[in-house]
Order: sequence, then C-alpha cells, then structure tokens
Amino acid sequence: MSEQPTSQPQPLAPGDAQPASEPPAATHPWANLPPEQFSLLRLAPLPVDRDTGARPLRFVQLGRVERHAKHLSLLRLSVQLPGQRLHHEQNLLEVWADHQRKEVRFGPERGLSVEPANRGLGRFLLAQGIAWASRRYAHYQVEGGALPTKDNFNEAARARRDHALKAQGFTIVYSDPLQLKPVYGAARVGSLHGDWQMEKVQVVELLDAAAMLQQADQNLRERDVQLRKLEEKVERFRREDSGLRFTISCLVAFCLFQAGLLIWIATR
Repeated sequence: MSEQPTSQPQPLAPGDAQPASEPPAATHPWANLPPEQFSLLRLAPLPVDRDTGARPLRFVQLGRVERHAKHLSLLRLSVQLPGQRLHHEQNLLEVWADHQRKEVRFGPERGLSVEPANRGLGRFLLAQGIAWASRRYAHYQVEGGALPTKDNFNEAARARRDHALKAQGFTIVYSDPLQLKPVYGAARVGSLHGDWQMEKVQVVELLDAAAMLQQADQNLRERDVQLRKLEEKVERFRREDSGLRFTISCLVAFCLFQAGLLIWIATR
C-alpha cells in the first residue's frame, strides 16, 4: 500500500555526483500531522494463540486526523498503546484521495503493521478508512500496489494478512510460483467493505468508558469489603486457634502430672 505522495530524489548510479544546486526533497505538509480526535478501543480477550501468544483484554487509543484541499484529501488513523513506544509507521493507516486522478491510495508504503497482532486491529483500521472513502469517493478507483514481503516467509502471518485484505474486498495476486511477490488491488472504492470483527474490537464512547470506570470502582469497593470480612474471620480463627493450643497444652501437662502422680503412688 502506498504512502502519501512525496517528492523523493532519484538514487544515484555508482560514480555519479549529485549537483550541488539541487534542492533537498520537500516533504508534503500533511506528512506528519498529529492526531486531533481520539477514541477508546476495547480489544476483547481471546484464547491464547500458538503464534502470537496470550491475548488478554486491552484498551488502546485511536487517533484521527483528516485534511481536505482542492486536489487532495487525507485521512490518517493511528493506534497508541499505553506505556509502549512504536515505530512511527506502525499502527498507522493513511488514505489519500487524489481528486484530479479520481484515485484513492491506502498506505503507508511499507504496509499496514499492527501491534498487538492477531487482535482484529488491522481489519478495524481498514474498515474505518474504507468507510471514510466510501462516503465521499465511492466512484474513485483504488490504486493497487505490491505488498511487503516480510510476512511471506511466515505462513500464519501471510494467511492472516491475505484473509484480512480479502475480507475487506481487496484482491490479491501472486505474480510468481513461490508466492513471494503479492500484489493487492480493487476495482473501485465502492466495491470495498467497511465492516470489521466487532466481537474483537469495539469503539468505547466517553459515557460508556465512564460507566466502565464507575463499575470497576464499585467492584473494587465491594471486594475491599469482602476482603476485610475475610481478614476479620481469619483473625478470629487465629485467636480461637491460639486459645485451643493453650488449652491443649494445659491438658497435656495435667495428664503428665497425673501419670507421674499415679506412678509415684504405685511405687510407694
């Protein structure tokens, strides 16, 4: 999937010298826009996967920013994980709409890389980008491209990637017998699907998040009350156990005294 259009310098052949007067490549002004809108995502707990490991309940933050101009529009979605730093192109989806060519491109160029993997985040991001493009540019063509080759040597990762893309309406063609050079594409934006696995990823609204926090706080208070009652019961049992131990010790001493007294009387 291709990234936003930027003017990149052509690589030089060995022995070539770059002209000193050539200006540096200009970066598109929308290339590094920070998120402006935020939402909370709930990643549902799933069974342990043999390839990706444990998949517990997690909450992540979805960032969103979009821009519109006469010739170009952009939607950028990013997912941030609490307490975890990621590569700047990881957990990132960009949708560029070229109004002159009537074409939509999905990026970044190195492919959609999602962490945590195998949690439904990839399909969710694609669905959000497709829904945004379909509302405005359903008649635009989709610019296809080569998929990254990093997943081609991992059968499970490649299968998950291909399944996610096909589920959203993309076609995947392998141009070589070893299936190492996949190419994705689609006819038009309107032929893509804007749904995702809602049982895996849910958008949590602000009031719902507040209700969840309130319920969690109430559960903690109830657990604290139950814990205090259990601690009081354990303390009572400990005191009773100490009293029983003292009584048993006294009885043992008394029995020994009686046995010694009987032995003394018998030997007199």
